[in-house]
Amino acid sequence: MPDPGARMQWLWRTLTLLHVLTSFFSVVDPLDGNPEVKSLFAIKRALQDPLNVLASWDSNYMSPCTFAFVDCDSNNSINGLELPRNGLSGSLSPLIGSLSNLHRLIITNNSLSGELPKEIGNLSKLVVLDLSRNLFSCAIPNSLVNLKNLVSLNLRGNHFNGSFPAFVANMSSLQSLDVSENNLSGFVGNQTLKTLITDGNVNLCGLAIRKECPGDPPLPNPANINNIDNIRSRKSANTSAVACGLSLGVAVLLGSFMLGLLWWRRRNSKQIFFDVNEQQDPDVLLGQLKKFSFRELQIATDNFNTKNILGKGGFGNVYKGYLCDGSIVAVKRLKGEGSPGHEMQFQTEVEMISLAVHRNLLRLRGFCMTPTERLLVYPYMPNGSVASRLRDIVGGKPALDWPTRKCIALGAARGLLYLHEHCDPKIIHRDVKAANILLDEGYEAVVGDFGLAKLLDHRNSHVTTAVRGTVGHIAPEYLSTGQSSEKTDVFGYGVLLLELITGQRAFGFGRLSRQNDMMLLDWVKKLQAEKRLDLLVDVDFKSEYNSLELEEMVQVALLCTQMLPTERPKMLDVVRMLEGDGLAERWEQWCEVESRRSREALLPRRYCELVEDSSWDIEAIQLSGPR
Repeated sequence: MPDPGARMQWLWRTLTLLHVLTSFFSVVDPLDGNPEVKSLFAIKRALQDPLNVLASWDSNYMSPCTFAFVDCDSNNSINGLELPRNGLSGSLSPLIGSLSNLHRLIITNNSLSGELPKEIGNLSKLVVLDLSRNLFSCAIPNSLVNLKNLVSLNLRGNHFNGSFPAFVANMSSLQSLDVSENNLSGFVGNQTLKTLITDGNVNLCGLAIRKECPGDPPLPNPANINNIDNIRSRKSANTSAVACGLSLGVAVLLGSFMLGLLWWRRRNSKQIFFDVNEQQDPDVLLGQLKKFSFRELQIATDNFNTKNILGKGGFGNVYKGYLCDGSIVAVKRLKGEGSPGHEMQFQTEVEMISLAVHRNLLRLRGFCMTPTERLLVYPYMPNGSVASRLRDIVGGKPALDWPTRKCIALGAARGLLYLHEHCDPKIIHRDVKAANILLDEGYEAVVGDFGLAKLLDHRNSHVTTAVRGTVGHIAPEYLSTGQSSEKTDVFGYGVLLLELITGQRAFGFGRLSRQNDMMLLDWVKKLQAEKRLDLLVDVDFKSEYNSLELEEMVQVALLCTQMLPTERPKMLDVVRMLEGDGLAERWEQWCEVESRRSREALLPRRYCELVEDSSWDIEAIQLSGPR
């Protein structure tokens, strides 16, 4: 019989071994082994997620790289967290500061509230921080000054209060700051930022935002801002020296103005359109844009991997790329090197985009030129094009709702208005359609693809180009004559509105109307005349739209797509009508004209008939017109 003492000793050793094994397995617990999973799970617990978009954030996973809305680098460490427009509320957990490798933090168009945690200042590698259109309150934490690599900071549309974040003057890498639509107050000193937006903060003042502070002297002429370091430091300066400087500046301005006026009067005052000269040296057009090396863009796009293709067009492919600074870009690689059309496309896009700088126009970030390659680098638009979001719901993203589509319509109209009225020379786009309207992280419309654009200048009369564009969007006068104008864009914009309303393509629409010869525009006109607008509404709305707003948008679209260009409104009038000014009067006039034409049997031809009859004209223009 075994000795009871020996048996007790054996039992004790067994229990000790079990304790050691238990301790060992607790040490190698996968949750403790990957603190980023633990941090994300804590962030998830602090949020309210009614749409359950964070269902994949599971604390039992070994790696966060399979989680939705998370990007990882080659070391399986989180370098991007993007949660735009997902219906999230609650607060942002302080554990966000533990994601030490984070380069991009984008949580826009949600309802996050409370203080912005000071721990966010621990993200030393952060390049882009976008928390716009939430409900954050209290002061902007001073800890953000520790973000030494931050390039873009967007806090627009929150409830931040307290003083303007003066510490941004010590952030050497920061180029863009948007604190508009908050409740900030105090003085805004001179900034070296490329972009500073403070609109909607009524209690801010200072020379940097052109608003006098109480007790300050009147602000100087804007032309002399660059000669002044700081309005407050100027108070003790020598008054006579400043007066001399201002007088000299005014004299220079007046002299420049007079010389410019004399030069202008010698030119023909009549404005006509001309195609960009394909012999023009592209180096002249590249100005302040960054010049990328071909190797740099090869690395960014994984050697132009087909998996990174964002879109394809007649002039080449567009690839998603990751630059070494952590920012995401879209790289357009033009094909057909050496051909006149290839060089023309490159020069046109560079010149157009360098002329047009507006929040609703696509910004060119840089370029690459080699003996055989032409590449253009743009900011990445995370929500793709309007066309892709209307017809292909991918990546788990919801369909565009009615309020979003209204905002897209207004944003695109403002972008085109800027091209027509505020650029010098003025620009027409010539290919306005849903596929060329891109959506940024906040679903704001960005007009892109200037490859077919034209300049309006004081030279070269009576130039006709080959008809280029997309069938269903091309204005009738452009189809028949090859002549384009601002009203050509207005027609295309009207068809874009119909795409937003119906969710359908402008061309090849017969399968829905059960009439093979009917296009989208003709179908909408037919339903409008029959007062059956409910039949054209996109099924994705599920009755969640405003019928009065729908009717008004259809009216704007039909006014824009009148057959005669002289009867179409200008983009300035279109923007006003979308904002609720002047639509009723203009629509009443249109109805009277249509009624008179009906009585006199002068009904306009259908758009599909114009397209069919113009096929010979298009071919002739393409063969005989200038290249």
